Amino acid sequence: MQVTCAALLPHGLTMSAISRFPFAAYFFACLLGLFALCGFWYGLGKPVILPDVASATHKLQCASYTPFDKDQSPFDVPFNLRPERMDADLALLSKSFECIRTYSMTGLEALPDLARKHGLKLMIGAWVNSNPVDTEKEVDLLIASANANADVVSAVIVGNEALLRKEVTGPQLAKLINNVKNQVKQPVTYADVWEFWLKHPEIAPAVDFLTIHLLPYWEDDPSNIDAALQHVAEVRQVFGNRFAPKDVMIGETGWPSEGRQRETALPSRVNEAKFIRGFVTLAEQQGWHYNLIEAFDQPWKRASEGAVGGYWGLFDADRQDKGVLAGPVTNVPYWSQWLVAGGLIFLGILLVGGRVRSTRSALVLPLFAAVAACSLGAWGDLARVTTRFNSEWLWVGLLTVLNLLIIAHAALTLSSRTGWRESAFNFLERHAGWLVAASGFAAAVMMLELVFDPRYRSFPSVAFIVPALVYLCRPVSVPRREIALLTFIIGASIAPQLFREGLQNQQAWGWALVSVLMVAALWRCLRVRKA
Repeated sequence: MQVTCAALLPHGLTMSAISRFPFAAYFFACLLGLFALCGFWYGLGKPVILPDVASATHKLQCASYTPFDKDQSPFDVPFNLRPERMDADLALLSKSFECIRTYSMTGLEALPDLARKHGLKLMIGAWVNSNPVDTEKEVDLLIASANANADVVSAVIVGNEALLRKEVTGPQLAKLINNVKNQVKQPVTYADVWEFWLKHPEIAPAVDFLTIHLLPYWEDDPSNIDAALQHVAEVRQVFGNRFAPKDVMIGETGWPSEGRQRETALPSRVNEAKFIRGFVTLAEQQGWHYNLIEAFDQPWKRASEGAVGGYWGLFDADRQDKGVLAGPVTNVPYWSQWLVAGGLIFLGILLVGGRVRSTRSALVLPLFAAVAACSLGAWGDLARVTTRFNSEWLWVGLLTVLNLLIIAHAALTLSSRTGWRESAFNFLERHAGWLVAASGFAAAVMMLELVFDPRYRSFPSVAFIVPALVYLCRPVSVPRREIALLTFIIGASIAPQLFREGLQNQQAWGWALVSVLMVAALWRCLRVRKA
């Protein structure tokens, strides 16, 4: 590989000095690579200390609760919610909350007794949709449960974001709310994104209090983590002034712990903890009523909302504490496991390379192995949280195999190549053009998706770092017409992709940088003439 390594050497350690000690050069590069690998994963996973907002003596108000296991969804047939799951969940939530909010009545017949058992109040909701038969069934169950469990049910919610989904009209919804009010003793409300209360003023007179959803990440103009609480406070003040004397409850607010960045809104566990802890402190200072979204991660939501939809929980889908409410919090809780995996990948690349060809190779191979180990590990962690369907798992698998083949090609290029290494290198060298073509095709496909349908797609930067660097440093002969087209597609899409995402989106800039490297690598390959 034609890479200049002199800049990596400490002051006073010249290439000529190291050339007399190739083992020393190799050892030095291995130490540097391992140091970089450790620094990479610890930097991502280091714990952050924030002020706690929940404790054994300080419970929070309310949290959204959907009792699905991590492999369940509301679209399952048959629909099966286990009372033992709900019992364990409520036992856990009762340690931090006074109440839980539900969204549907179907399958939750056991919930009031379990809430009573664990000392929790309920805000129960009926799911209102465009099917009047389904809606009537939900509303009837809502009324019956509210009347039968008056000691547990503190409020009822007639519909959730039905106006946002355009499944009912404002007058239809107001009539439904008044019907429920005439048959229950608890306060009655409706829940929707705050803008839809302003678009449908006929709903406010029908409810006893307003329930608004305030999710800075999903706003049309997303707020970054530093501005998010100010945005929440401003909207809450507008509603408090406009609809007084009726109370306004913030019925959903939170921040995602995983997923793609939207403009300046960056999902992460640390940011989720910052938002939730800051919001609770602000709400308690202002005397707001609130409900946090949500108790547990819901992986099934990724199918309709992208990867980010599955990671709004205070606990993960396995009911493990994410550190959102109290204690130290880390963005990558499994960073030590990924470090071990990266170390094994690092060692494997060195073993594939074997004896190096020169002092320069002795310096480059360990450093390349560290970069490859970091990129593969980061790709694995990204795939873990973003991959939703079998087709996406297949895509992840193909890109992983492609990366492994390119890593092997690069390692063998630096090797002295005897025995099986020579045969493997010759095979990969003969097919290197197709490895480049496959990398360019995959990058072009994902670039087009991010330009034309980006909302629910994640940035795959880490999957293309290795192909871009390898063939930028050592271009190979490629199918010219196909590669020229792929180079044009990727290059021409960089500016539109950045424009669409906003110039403050770091993830978009990361993808743009990797795309530039890919374009440069493809361009260099186009200039290589066949022998």
